[in-house]
Amino acid sequence: MRSESSIARASRGAWLDPIVSDDDDALAPPHAARRTNADERTIERSTDRPSITALDCSRPVRSSPRLELVRERLDALLQSTDAASRRDADPVSFVHRYARADDREVVALIAASLAFGNVVAIRAKVARVLEALGPSPAATIDREPRAQLDERLRGFVHRVWRGPDVAAMLAHAGAIRRAHGSLGAAFATWLRACDETIDDRDDAFVEALARLADALRGEDASRGLRHLVPDPRAGSACKRLLLWLRWMIRPADGVDLGLWPVSPSRLVIPVDTHVHRIAQNLDLTRRNDASLRTAAEITSKLRTFDANDPVRYDFAICHLGVSRECPSRRDVARCETCVLKEACRHWQRDARKRR
Repeated sequence: MRSESSIARASRGAWLDPIVSDDDDALAPPHAARRTNADERTIERSTDRPSITALDCSRPVRSSPRLELVRERLDALLQSTDAASRRDADPVSFVHRYARADDREVVALIAASLAFGNVVAIRAKVARVLEALGPSPAATIDREPRAQLDERLRGFVHRVWRGPDVAAMLAHAGAIRRAHGSLGAAFATWLRACDETIDDRDDAFVEALARLADALRGEDASRGLRHLVPDPRAGSACKRLLLWLRWMIRPADGVDLGLWPVSPSRLVIPVDTHVHRIAQNLDLTRRNDASLRTAAEITSKLRTFDANDPVRYDFAICHLGVSRECPSRRDVARCETCVLKEACRHWQRDARKRR
């Protein structure tokens, strides 16, 4: 008999460790960055957190005329997005500077993990870490012990993280690579193991991601490291971890790289404030929190559009949100030219009022 998911098991126990909010403005331009107390405070998670499947978020969703309209508009958004120019301002651009797959997965881990704050700060901090690691970040973390990585990152600070937090994550990443050959091979191995013991595919995916996160944090992780690599079992949206997986798993399309031997059908959309706002506008979710449950609900709707690649709209949605061109309420000046307006609940509601 298969065991229940780790998320379901954990839902019956007390969450002993506080988890830091993973909701952030990772790509927001400097003038639009909003720094709130929630950015850096710890918050206690609920003690009765159910599994994703208990919320019906990962079960099949029937298509409908409303969802078909949303799909049509999202396809139009995808076609109208200049991915090449958008990529230049995205942290994933650092990954494309490297030719070797081993460097790319390590650089992607760094860039996604540090994607917290405004884009100028993110790019500066990612560049600082990569410069410290030398021409081959993978070779550096594979051969050097934690103490040397600490020295390379001495004085590094980004938001709530310090050099030792990043050095610890990279030292553990090097250990994973030495044991499995690559970070992608390790995740694929853990996913297969979870698929064999957990009935629900989404819960299996989350548990495999949690095992990868456990390995990246190691034992006795600092508070900063626990924020840098959050625990998916605790219900956090884990936006930065899921962003890293999207880059590594989705087919190569000029943005994502398709390096890991995992089907993109397993991915869950990375949810930040921008994606969450647009998903609410499109009725992909009515939930008010940027949590893993919300990400699962949005993904379940996106699977009705493309079951094999449900998060293919993520890059376009995220950058539309970052641009501030899609507000949380109707704004004639901005909404009039929006490719999504016919599917937007605010535009539709106001249009009905005018009749």
